[in-house]
Amino acid sequence: MLTHRIALIPGDGIGTEVTPAACRVLDTVGRRHGVTFVYDEFDWSCRRYAELGAMMPENGLDRIRHHDAIFLGAVGAPAVPDHVSLWGLLIPIRRNFRQYVNLRPVKVFEGVESPVRRARAGEVDLVVVRENVEGEYSEIGGRLGRGFPDEMAVQEAVFTRAGTTRVAEYAFRLARRRRNRLTSATKSNGIVHTMPFWDEIVAGTAGAYPEVAWDSEHIDALCAKVVLDPARFDVLVASNLFGDILSDLTAAVAGGIGIAPAANLNPEREFPSMFEPVHGSAPDIAGRGIANPLGAIWTAALLLDHLGHGDAAAEVEAAIAGVLAETPLRTPDLGGTATTEAFTRAVLDFTTA
Repeated sequence: MLTHRIALIPGDGIGTEVTPAACRVLDTVGRRHGVTFVYDEFDWSCRRYAELGAMMPENGLDRIRHHDAIFLGAVGAPAVPDHVSLWGLLIPIRRNFRQYVNLRPVKVFEGVESPVRRARAGEVDLVVVRENVEGEYSEIGGRLGRGFPDEMAVQEAVFTRAGTTRVAEYAFRLARRRRNRLTSATKSNGIVHTMPFWDEIVAGTAGAYPEVAWDSEHIDALCAKVVLDPARFDVLVASNLFGDILSDLTAAVAGGIGIAPAANLNPEREFPSMFEPVHGSAPDIAGRGIANPLGAIWTAALLLDHLGHGDAAAEVEAAIAGVLAETPLRTPDLGGTATTEAFTRAVLDFTTA
C-alpha cells in the first residue's frame, strides 16, 4: 500500500465544508487503487489572522515543505482584506514552492446547462495554463504622497525569460498530449514591452513543437471568442493576470465556478504542488451545508493525477460526470436543492458502482 502525506488547509468559509468531501473521495478511490492518504491539518485562515495577526506561522512553509501535496479549501473573509489573506498564505506558498503553473481544466458536463448557447456537453473541453508567480502580479511598486491630491501608485509587471519560457514549454507539452492546439493570450498592440516579449518567447518555443498548431489572440478579442465559440479551444496559455481572467470566464462558460478545479504545479517536483477549488470561501453560504463539493472533488482528481494515479483520477472524473448526467441532484448554485453531504454521497456511490 502506497502512502501519500497531504498538508490539508481547509481555510475559510465553505473551504471547511468541501475539504472533507474531497478527502472522503480520495480515501474511497485510493483504497481501490492501493493508495493511502495521511492528512496533516493546519488551521491557517482568516480566523487565525483575527486571533494571532498572521494567516500562518513564521515557519509555516517549512512545516509543509516535505509533504507530497497541499490541499487548500478556500481563503477569505469579509473582515480581512483580500490582499492580506492572499499575500499572507496563498501567494507565499505559490512563490516559495515555485508553483509556476496554474492549471485550470474546463468542461461542459452533460446535465449542466451553460449560460452560453454554443457551449455544449462533450464539445467544450479546454485547459487554461496560467503563469502563476510573476507577470502583472509582482511585488514591485509602491505608493507615493499618500493622502495628497497628487498621490500616485506604481505597480510593475515583471516578465522574465526563464519564467515565460517554462510556462510556454509546459503549455506546448500539454497541448501535444491533448489535441495539438494552443492559443496564446497577449495584448501586444497596447502593452508595448512585456507583451511583445511574451509573444517572442511563445513563438520561439513553438518551433520545438511542430505538431502543435498554435495562434496568438489579443486578450479582449480572445474573451469574446471564448464566449462565442468555446469548443474551438484546447490549451490557452496566458500571463498571470490574463490567465486569472480567462480561468473565471471559462468556468462561467462551463456553468459556474462551483465545479471548477485548480492546481498550482511545480512541474519539476522540487517542492510540493498545491490543489484548490476555484470557488473561494463564499461567506454568504458558509455554514449552511449547501456548498457545491464538485470543485473540491475534481481538484482531488487533479491531485491524484499529479501523484501518478491517473486511473484513479479518471475514476473520480467519471463519477462527477455520472452524477451530473444520470441523477437530478444539484446544489443551489446549479439550480437545485441538494446539500453538500447528499452530493458527496452521490459521487461516492458512483465511484463504487
